Amino acid sequence: MKKYSLPLKSDFERKFEESKSHLIILDNERGMQVALSDYGARIVSIIVPSGDGQPTDVVLGFDHIDKYVDAHEIFHGVTVGRFANRLADGRFSIDGKTYQIEPNNGKNALHGGKDGFHSKVWSRRVNDRQSAEFCLVSPDGESGFPGTVTVTVQYKLTEENELKISYRAHTDQKTILNLTNHAFFNLNGEGSDSVFNHQLQIAAEHFLPVDDSQIPSGEIRAVSGGAFDFTSIRSIQEQFDIGDEQLTAAKGFDHAYVLRERKEKMSEAIADIMSPATGIRLQVYTDQPSLQLYTGNFLNGEDTGKSGRPYQQYGAFCLETQGFPDAPNHENFPTCLLQPGEEFRSESIYKFSVLK
Repeated sequence: MKKYSLPLKSDFERKFEESKSHLIILDNERGMQVALSDYGARIVSIIVPSGDGQPTDVVLGFDHIDKYVDAHEIFHGVTVGRFANRLADGRFSIDGKTYQIEPNNGKNALHGGKDGFHSKVWSRRVNDRQSAEFCLVSPDGESGFPGTVTVTVQYKLTEENELKISYRAHTDQKTILNLTNHAFFNLNGEGSDSVFNHQLQIAAEHFLPVDDSQIPSGEIRAVSGGAFDFTSIRSIQEQFDIGDEQLTAAKGFDHAYVLRERKEKMSEAIADIMSPATGIRLQVYTDQPSLQLYTGNFLNGEDTGKSGRPYQQYGAFCLETQGFPDAPNHENFPTCLLQPGEEFRSESIYKFSVLK
C-alpha cells in the first residue's frame, strides 16, 4: 500500500525554553502510520487503510508545531495530566489540606490547568520503528499539585493495527493523578464533516450527569434507553436527536461513562465505533474505570487542519480512557490518589480495522 505523505519533520522543530520539539513516525507492514510529537507527548496523525484501501488520516491535528501552539483547541492529541477532565473550582484536599489549581475552564481546572502536561516538551526515546517513549518530571507545586511526579508514556504500534498506550508514574508525596490521551478522531477522515454518522457502542450501563459547569453531581445514572444509551450499536446522530437536558447544557456529548466490570479488562473492547463512509472501525480497550465521550462540541472552525479544512463543531469525537472526573471531591468515586512507593500503571489500546 502506498504510504501517506506526512509533514516534514523539520516543521516540528521549535524551541520551548531550552527544549526543541520533534516529530516521530511509527509504522508497520500493514500500512498503518502514527506520527507523534514530544510537545505534549501527543498524537499528531494516525493513518490507516479505509475500506477501499485508501490511506486515511483519522486524527485531527496540524502540519506545523506553531499551529499547535496558537490553536483555539490546545488539547489535540495530547497526553493529559496531572489530572484529566475537570476539578471543581480547581480545588481538592489530601489528608485535610486543600490544594488550589488555577482555573482555566470557567471556575474549574481542566486537564491539569493551563500549565498541564499538554504544554510541556517531554524527553523522548525512540526504541525502534514501532515504539517510542516520552518522559516528564513534574516538580512539587507545579500548577498547585503536591509532590514531584515522574511520568512515562509509551506508544507501541503492532502488526495488528493496534496503538498501545502505556502510562507509568511515581511520586515522592501523596498526590492525585489521572492520565489520558486526548486524540480527536474522525473515521470519515480528518477534516471531514460531522461525526454524527458514526455507529457507536459503549460497554456501560451508567454515566455521570454534570451541572452547568460540567462538574459531576455525584449521581451515577442509568442510561436506560435514553440519549446516553450506547449499550447496543447506534449512530451518534440518532442518540443526539433523542434530546436530553444534559446534552443541551454541554452542547453535545461530554460525559463520563462508568464502564461495566470486566474479568480480564484488556481482553474486551469497551468502545466500538465505525464510519459507514470509509468502513474504518476503532475498538478501544482500557483498564481504567471510565470513558469520556466528547463530540467536539467546542470546535468552532477557527482551526484549519492538515487537510486545509476548518475543524467545525461536531467534526470529531474523543474516547478518553481515565479515572472519574472530579474524583477527589466525591467519596463515592474511585480514588485517584497516588502514594509514595506506589507505581501508577495503566494501559489503553486503540485498535483499527475495516468493516466491508
